[in-house]
Amino acid sequence: MSSVKTMFLTVEGVEGVGKSTNIETIRDFLSSQNIDYILTREPGGTVVAEQIRELLLAVNENDPLCELSELLLVFAARAQHLEKVIKPALTQGKWVICDRFTDATYAYQGGGRGLNRSTISELESLVQGELRPDLTIILDLDPRIGLRRVSARGELDRFELEKLEFFDKVRQTYLDIAAADPQRYVVIDAARDLETVKSNLVEVLTNVLMTNA
Repeated sequence: MSSVKTMFLTVEGVEGVGKSTNIETIRDFLSSQNIDYILTREPGGTVVAEQIRELLLAVNENDPLCELSELLLVFAARAQHLEKVIKPALTQGKWVICDRFTDATYAYQGGGRGLNRSTISELESLVQGELRPDLTIILDLDPRIGLRRVSARGELDRFELEKLEFFDKVRQTYLDIAAADPQRYVVIDAARDLETVKSNLVEVLTNVLMTNA
């Protein structure tokens, strides 16, 4: 295993941005550097958290989730995920690569749903304490392109059925968050060809290794 210090790295972006494909690039890079890591996701990552994920994504027209219920479920899943997966992995010296984390909550429930940022911040402090990702990669893409990609896959979940205006707000929130803390966030243009995006990712990760060796 590499002597590079433990890192908590998260990957964010709107629907259809290509997170799964680009996370594979991250996995390949870490493996090539002999870095011990785990890959996980939110909502999810544990049996209980995955069950909460199903509730969050299910389309239920008879009893739709209210915004606050959605927010609390997200953090309930996160609390379980942190205690059972993320914290133990970091304690063991592993890198944690997480497909979405609390920035998604600020973007989706804050930006998209319009929930108060301070409410989200209070829950963040309650559930996470001082734990924050070391690096967050935001894959940026016009939601119009992303939604076309998602629609081509087939049946849509509850979030994917939201209107374009919702995703425009989500995207803008991501960009605002990144602009406010450029040391922790890296924005990558996911509209470029796959090889260019891959090259950008590898460059970011290489810089991380050089900085933290």
